Order: sequence, then C-alpha cells, then structure tokens
Amino acid sequence: MPKSRYRAAQHGGSADDVEAAFYEALQAGDIEQLMACWADEDDIVCVHPGGPRLVGAAAIRAAFEAMFANGAVRAHPERLRKVESLGAALHNVLERVDLVTAEGTQHAWVVATNVYFKTAQGWRLVAHHASPGRSEVAEVSQPAQLLH
Repeated sequence: MPKSRYRAAQHGGSADDVEAAFYEALQAGDIEQLMACWADEDDIVCVHPGGPRLVGAAAIRAAFEAMFANGAVRAHPERLRKVESLGAALHNVLERVDLVTAEGTQHAWVVATNVYFKTAQGWRLVAHHASPGRSEVAEVSQPAQLLH
C-alpha cells in the first residue's frame, strides 16, 4: 500500500482514503494496516459472503487472519455508490475478486457495503457487509421481488 494513502487514512483522511487503505491492505495481506482502518468500537461488524456476523475487533481480526493464511485477497472495488453526511459515509461497491487457479485467473463478484464514521481518530470503518454478486446485475433501478 502506498504509505501516503495509509498515512492519510490514519491521520484524518477522508472516508474515501480509508476505503482505499482497506482494499490496499486486503491486496497486500497486511492485517495491521487492515485493522487500522477499523474504528475502535466494541460493536464494529463484518459479514463475509455466506459467513456469520462478526462483531468486535477480535472476531474481525481472526477472520481476516484466516483469509490471509491463504494469501492476500485480490479484491478491487468498482462502481462506487456513496451517501455521505457530516459524520457518516455509506459506500456500496461491486468488488471484483481475482482468483488464481490452475486454469488461470478467474473473476468472482461480491457486492459490498462499507460504513464509515468520523471518530476522534478520523474516519474509520464500522461495518463491512459483503454478499455474492454478479457483474451483469450490478445495478437495478426497478423494484424487484425480494425476500424482505
């Protein structure tokens, strides 16, 4: 991760800076930089596709450490949609995850929502929720039949 972007996220950068630092830490497999993006709150939340709700820094750290044991996560955020206010920012992205297999590089798609709060330490991630997705259904502007 470029140190300037990491420092910006650490020292009062924007929610955009923290998001960039988060994805760069994923791609580098750097647990310390990744966890530095999270708020220092007991109720921070992370949900990986098909996984349980992880609450608190210890549970989130353990899950990412397990992921990084298999190598870095090649997730690239695309098609950002965001809503921001004075103290909160909600970013919804389509993550392109590059999977290296014996047949070559394949792509998987994940729809992720990242929520940031402005804290005394600057902008920090308070929730990351990811679900399986498809690139061809990235956005729907018409109501659909949903489960809830």
